[in-house]
This record gives sequence, structure tokens and C-alpha cells, in this order.
Amino acid sequence: MTTFTLMKEGNMMEKRFYVTTPIYYVNDKPHIGHAYTTVACDVLARYWRMKGYDVKFLTGTDEHGQKIQTSAAANGETPQQLVDRVHKTFSDLCDILNASNDDFIRTTEERHIRVVQDIFSRLMKQGDIYKGTYTGYYCVPCETYVPENAMGENHTCPDCGRPLTLMEEESYFFRASKYVPELIEHYEEHMRGVMPKSRYNEIMSFLKSGVHDQSVSRTSLKWGIPVPGDEKHVIYVWFDALVNYISALGGLETDEFKKWWPNVHHVVGKDIIRFHCVTWPLVLIALGVDLPEEIFAHGWWTVDGEKMSKTKGNVVDPVKIINEYGLDAFRYFLLREVSFGNDGDFSERALVNRMNSDLANDLGNLLHRTLQMIETYRHGIVPICECGSELSDVLPTLMAMYDESMSDYRFDEVLRIVWDYVGRCNKYIDETMPWVLVKDINQQANLDYVLSSLYESIRYTALLIAPFMPDTARKIWYQLGAPGDPVTTKFDDFKWGTCEGNRPNKAEILFPRIDVKAWKKAKEAQKLAAEKKAKNEPDHEPEITIEAFGAVEMRVAEITSCEEIPRSKKLYKLEVNLGYEKRTVCSGIKAFFTPDELIGKRVILVTNLKPAKLCGVDSNGMILAASVKKDGISEQLTLIKPEGDIPLGSRVS
Repeated sequence: MTTFTLMKEGNMMEKRFYVTTPIYYVNDKPHIGHAYTTVACDVLARYWRMKGYDVKFLTGTDEHGQKIQTSAAANGETPQQLVDRVHKTFSDLCDILNASNDDFIRTTEERHIRVVQDIFSRLMKQGDIYKGTYTGYYCVPCETYVPENAMGENHTCPDCGRPLTLMEEESYFFRASKYVPELIEHYEEHMRGVMPKSRYNEIMSFLKSGVHDQSVSRTSLKWGIPVPGDEKHVIYVWFDALVNYISALGGLETDEFKKWWPNVHHVVGKDIIRFHCVTWPLVLIALGVDLPEEIFAHGWWTVDGEKMSKTKGNVVDPVKIINEYGLDAFRYFLLREVSFGNDGDFSERALVNRMNSDLANDLGNLLHRTLQMIETYRHGIVPICECGSELSDVLPTLMAMYDESMSDYRFDEVLRIVWDYVGRCNKYIDETMPWVLVKDINQQANLDYVLSSLYESIRYTALLIAPFMPDTARKIWYQLGAPGDPVTTKFDDFKWGTCEGNRPNKAEILFPRIDVKAWKKAKEAQKLAAEKKAKNEPDHEPEITIEAFGAVEMRVAEITSCEEIPRSKKLYKLEVNLGYEKRTVCSGIKAFFTPDELIGKRVILVTNLKPAKLCGVDSNGMILAASVKKDGISEQLTLIKPEGDIPLGSRVS
């Protein structure tokens, strides 16, 4: 029986935390599920750093397999061109999410390929990988063979629902069945090996029902890592992908591997739990490598009660949500709304409600009220108060609860604990009534005590939310005028009552409230516009009266000269003749016409438009044109012109 080493509290040699996302498959752009896993791992990485641990946070992209090969051929590009293009969207997402990952690995990198082939060779040499023939039903989109007892109706994939293909091919097999009893024994001794409890039960049931040897190579595709010594075989994409957790450390013999293994914490979606909790640990046991500390499988997101689907057009784009509502509000919502491990439903209305109640009303209001009172009652200087406070007395208990919940991946519970404290601080203001104390000369010491306690409680709150909302934590400390950086401060280094005499900066709104009525109206308009676009209907302007239309004066004009405007890429400076007068007009038609094509053309000019200065040129009118647009950008443009020999200056009606 292999001896598995677990991290023990207090052992400084093992005060390390290696956290990983799964590597994301680059067959499509990132969605909310990818953001969810990355944010969760980032929170863990930041938290354990603040606990004084040495942390490594790994993420990356999975870039081999049939889907990549097929998609590349359909796009008229090579697989490498496809993965180079799409992987960047995942790398960029890390930056957009403010993820603190230490490494980003790609399975097409040489450092990964070398380690995969090394591990495959080791298993071949010891007889744990052997050649045979495999016949079975294969799901191309999921890139996996599906056992008959797991198939859906009519031989469909249980995960994606698509039809399975019966395939027979020569294959290398991993002798998984040999090590199943050892894995069962390990999980019985280490129940935190698979989390949460529901997933643990699922995996144990699966293991005890019997696990067959697993196919680990393909001959039907070329886009993958060749089997060492037998290059007509490509290593199975799932075997290849799982090795990333070791290849990012340089391989089994490196100091990096010895430093971080087995203090490993994998966070994955529940759809890939069997690969991570069965296939991966069986490979590690065969290699004689200790198993990861924990593998946590979280749930899926639906959208307004429906499964996300490109067909339905309801796939949540995390970048779009962040651009509209802000990064930290998005990060907070993801981990506050749903218990990590359960399925959750994403709703913009729920996000707006959280922003208004938790972020604007509770946290933002606490900060703003406190700073305003310090400014008004104490001339903007934090008062000196040497003793503790009832708000500080609860912190040891609060931190113990916080730590326990973080250790169990109960992010929603952690945030509830913090917001309960925020609520207590807001209630403390109502109970102590500083606006009453300030009027009583005998209560000035009590007022100092109250204001100092509130100030320190907010400073500590910023520390508690730093793993979840690092930018917001920094904004709070800046407004407090507090020294240092909450994101890099260790929890144990925080000292209550060390900021007396500080001068806070100007109080600013931390999270503006969203007008729900206006928001709902805007969303309904967006939905209507999207429905029209889907039906290829024009986006009409509101109806106007005949009197309103009659107020627009349009006349026949002739372009007599055309000049480029040096400061503009789109505008021409046109001189037009109306017969009774000449005018200068700026027009954004440079991309569609040369000056020679425009001079002498008769056009329709709106003549009573209010003059405007464009790129330093006074423009007095607007030429009418019709355009064909795609994604809001004009691809074709035609000038509206009169038919026949209509005199210049003639009114158009």
C-alpha cells in the first residue's frame, strides 16, 4: 500500500498550497463556467497567501483532440493556428478576472509534451500500459468512449446527448483495474480526497461497481502527442490533459515537483469528476506518486432557470457582464449566490439585487457614513482610542468561522459571515447614535471610541473581502487612508487600533445603486432589439407626427469640392451648392468614396440641422445616405440623390 502524505498544520516544510483549475478546452470562447472555476481558485490562492502559505496557482488550456482537428479543418486553418488564436481568449480572461495565477500552461508547449511522453513511457516499461484492440461507442464532442450501461437512449452520450459512434481501433490501454482496490482504500481513509460529500459518494459507488482498463491512445486522429516509439498512435486527450498538473512543475524528478506535491488542490466542474477522481489518481498510484490532498467538484450554472445553450442564445459571456456591472460585483455574486458544489442559476436581476442590497446598502453605506462622521465630527482625523471594542471582541470567533468555511470551500458561508459583521457594524451606528454624542460635551470620549471602532472594523472588513474582491478592498483602504495593501497583508499581521491619527481620503460612493425600474426598462429594450435582430427585422425609431417630420428641411444640393480632414480617418470636408447659397458640410463617407467620385454629385441635404464643429471644421448640414450594416459597422453606403434635372435648392418633402 502506497503511503500518502497529507499536509499537517504547523509543519512549515509543508505550509504550501498548490491550487489548480482544470485546463480549459479551446474549442469555443470562455463562458461563465470557466470564470466561476477561475475566480474560486483565485480566492483560494489569495486566501492561503494571506494565511502565510507559499501558494502556486495554475490554470491553462487543453489544446489537443478530435474536436480541435475537425474545427480547424472546417475553418480552413491548421490546428496550431486555431489553438493559438482561441487560447488567448482564456489567457485574457485571467487578466480580466484579476486572477493571480502563477502559471498558465498549454498542452501544445514542449515542456508539457516532454513530461506526458515521459510518464507514458514509464507506465509502458512497467507493464501498466499495453497494446490491444478497443471496440466501443465513442462520443466525438466529448472525446470519450461511453460504456453501454452509461449510454442515453438510442446510443446517445449521457453528458452532451449527441449520438455515439461505434468504433474499433488498435489502442494502448492503461491497466486501471489493477489499482482500483488501492484507490478505494485511500478514499475510505481520506474522505476529503473527493469533495463535496455527494461527489465522494458518487465516486465510491462508481469505483465499487468495477472499473475496466482504459484506452489511452488513438489512431484515428493526428492532432495530439505521439506515443513514444509508436507514432501512428496519439495519446488520448484526457490522459494528455491530466498530466498538466505535473508538467507545470517540470516533471516527476524536479525540485519544483518535490516542493509542491502532494499539497495539491484540484477544483473542477462536476462533468469531469471521473477523469479527475478515478483516472488521474489511478495513474498516480501506478506511478508511485502520492495523491492530491483534495479534488473539489462544483456544480453547473443555468440561466434564468434554463440550461445554457448556444442554440438558445443564453450563454453568459463573463466579459460582457463585467463590463456592465464591474468585476468585483461579478466575483462577489458568483461565490455568494450559490453554495459551491451545488448547481446555481444566473440571473442579472439577482446580480442587481445583490449589488443594491449587499454592496451599495450594506458595505458601501457603512464606509460612507463612517467617513462622513469622522470628517464632520473630528475634522477628518481618526480619533485616538486605546482600548478595544465590542466590534473587535468578536473577531477571533469570526476569523475561526471564516477559516473553517474557507477550508471546506463554503465561499457563500464565508461571505455571509463577513456581511453579518457588516450588518452588526451598521447596527452599531444606530445603537450608539454618534450624531447625539457629538452634541454632549461629556460624551466626547465615547464618540472617539465609536468612530475609532467603526474605522477599524471597516479596515478589518476590507481584509476579509480581499480574497474575493481585491480591487474593492484596496479602494476601501485608500478611502480610509490606511497604510499598506490589504491584498498582500497577512491576517495575523493585522493589529486593531494602529491607525489613530490617520487622515482618511474623501468619501466616495463604493457601489452606486442601480435604479431597478430604469434597468428593467433598458433590459426590455435590449431584449426586443435582440429579437428583432434574430428575425432580421429593422430597428425602428419611435413614431413621430407629420408636423415633426415637416420640421426637417431637406433640399437638393450639389457637391462642388471635397477635401480630406487631416485629423480624421472618416470625415471629408465638402463644399455644397444649394443654388441660393453655398455651405460647408462634414460627412463620414471617406471609407466609401474618393474625392473625384463625389465632386459634381447631386445629393439631399438636411439644411436646418443645428451647426456642429467636427475636427475643428464648422459643419452646417447633413447629407442623406442609406447603409448596410453588420455588427453595427457600415459595410456598404449609397448617397440619396434626386432623379432628373431638379433645380438646386428644391425642397424635398
